Amino acid sequence: MDDEEKLTNRPSSGNLPRVDFASFSVGALRDYIAALHAEIARAEAAIGQKEAARGHANSFFRQSS
Repeated sequence: MDDEEKLTNRPSSGNLPRVDFASFSVGALRDYIAALHAEIARAEAAIGQKEAARGHANSFFRQSS
């Protein structure tokens, strides 16, 4: 992990833990996938919020010029 990652708490790409699916039942695998989809949705919502905030800031600074 480099210094920038430490400062921003930004995960490196591909840092998801490997899960051994051998002991998972089909139902457990479906639950795991549902949890991953929920986490993806949460990340996408955070992206949307950050993009909206950036858009508002850009709009504000363009108007004040």
